[in-house]
Amino acid sequence: MGSLTSWSTNALKRKPKDKWNVSNVLDPFVLVILMEDAKDSLEPLWQALISTIFRATDDVNSLREAVWRHKVIIVKGQHNLDPKNQWDLIRRLDPETKDEGKSLNDHRNGLLFRARCFPGAGNVRLFGKGFQGEDHYGMKNRTITRWLNHDWHVSPPPKEAFESGITRFQRWHFDAPLYGDEPTWFTCLWIAKQPSGPDLTVEWADGSGLTMETPPGLTAFFSSVQLYDMLSQDEKELVDHSWVEYAPHPFKWIHGCKSRNTGLGIAGGGHLTEEELGEYDPAAVKKYPMVWVNPRTGDKAFQVHGICVRRLYLRSSTNEQPRVVEDITEIHDFILGIQHRILKPEYILLAPAEEGDMVIWDNYSLFHTAIDYPEKYGPRSMHKADTGGSIGPKGPVPIGI
Repeated sequence: MGSLTSWSTNALKRKPKDKWNVSNVLDPFVLVILMEDAKDSLEPLWQALISTIFRATDDVNSLREAVWRHKVIIVKGQHNLDPKNQWDLIRRLDPETKDEGKSLNDHRNGLLFRARCFPGAGNVRLFGKGFQGEDHYGMKNRTITRWLNHDWHVSPPPKEAFESGITRFQRWHFDAPLYGDEPTWFTCLWIAKQPSGPDLTVEWADGSGLTMETPPGLTAFFSSVQLYDMLSQDEKELVDHSWVEYAPHPFKWIHGCKSRNTGLGIAGGGHLTEEELGEYDPAAVKKYPMVWVNPRTGDKAFQVHGICVRRLYLRSSTNEQPRVVEDITEIHDFILGIQHRILKPEYILLAPAEEGDMVIWDNYSLFHTAIDYPEKYGPRSMHKADTGGSIGPKGPVPIGI
């Protein structure tokens, strides 16, 4: 194999009712990459790519630009991928990152625990459900019981309904600590084992009556670039010039909260007070623009992790003094008033990854979520890699920090 140009690529086809896309409607949202050498031999990623991507700077750049342009790519047939090689890949996609994957106080986001990291593989972590095997890449007799569940929701589906195939989006988010480290540019998810069984029905359970069907074990996405394009011109001017301030230790701050049943947004209160949060470093508190501009394509994404925001700074031009919003209900109403426009079945991509596939996505342009399923469908094993971003998000205009 010589280079990326020797791979065959196929854009994922939309169904008639699908509207998911990126801001340029001519570009596919997902690029499926089939490596010529991997079609028959199903080589692991490192063996298949070490002679191409990792020894040629141009090919690393080509892969990075492919993700930035297409937002999600699925690399087929990467069976038996070594976690150490996956860590090498994600770090090479952001070569200036200072993240060595050695932090003992890792707070990449609220669901990550160092105990699930693979030895010697940096920030590559095991996610999934059920018994992972006697020896899963060095993890002995590991059973995951609580990562996928609906305890986070304000009113989970009844057990009988869940067992019959009724489920929810677990938690819509992008990958970021929102305190200290910058968000990872890219996220890399390798599918080691998938559950199998009849399709599930995802319920919004918010009074809208919306549902959608999904095979078990998939990750759902929506595009914050497409969401930005849904805004009126006045709304774009507002969000282009505005920014948010996240809470210190934001995932600790919301520990006692409950999610709306859609998996997007907080239902009611439960936030810790600043005294309950304890000490924090004011310099580590994050203020980010509401709109993140892709450094390569120029795409604008309305990228706000609403559940962790403690202040809004609203203005429509650089000449205005921002209006500061601290009321949590008003903050949530503003953010969800925008994000709910895209939280509809036709705008949601269920990435069709199979066992052995690797999914890489642009974390600065997308929200994603897992979807729970009954245990009878079997175990799920995923290896997820990310890094602290070398450079944080940039907006259309400088923000007032």
